[in-house]
Amino acid sequence: MGLILRLIVAAGLAADAIVHWKFAPEMAFVQGGSIDGDLLFRIQAAVAGVTAVVILTYATRWAYAVAFLVAASAVGALVLYYYVDMGALGPLPDMHEPVWYTEKTISLAGEGGAALAAVVGFLTVKRGRRRQEDEVYEREPASRF
Repeated sequence: MGLILRLIVAAGLAADAIVHWKFAPEMAFVQGGSIDGDLLFRIQAAVAGVTAVVILTYATRWAYAVAFLVAASAVGALVLYYYVDMGALGPLPDMHEPVWYTEKTISLAGEGGAALAAVVGFLTVKRGRRRQEDEVYEREPASRF
């Protein structure tokens, strides 16, 4: 079950990374903010790609938590900017795009699936090692042997 969850999270984040990387050049012309839209999309692609590698390498609670934050924030931004024209927010450009196309569907499905699988992984993965005082046995002193 753990491997399947990791693959779902990684595949969803990979889809997110590919779509953002592909559309980064088109976002160079977005108005407002001090951060260019193409740079913002490249950063999202890089973060999603690195997080996919992390989740494949480490199946820990913190890795699932980071994967959830990356995927869920991308879902939130996609849905928010589809429905609401926020304008430029501080350094962020005006990313409002009330048009839906296939790549957005792929991105939303990947990010949403990754977020859901990351939550399940976070809730099902075992916690770290138990502390020594919680161990069920006591160590024998070395001098007894």
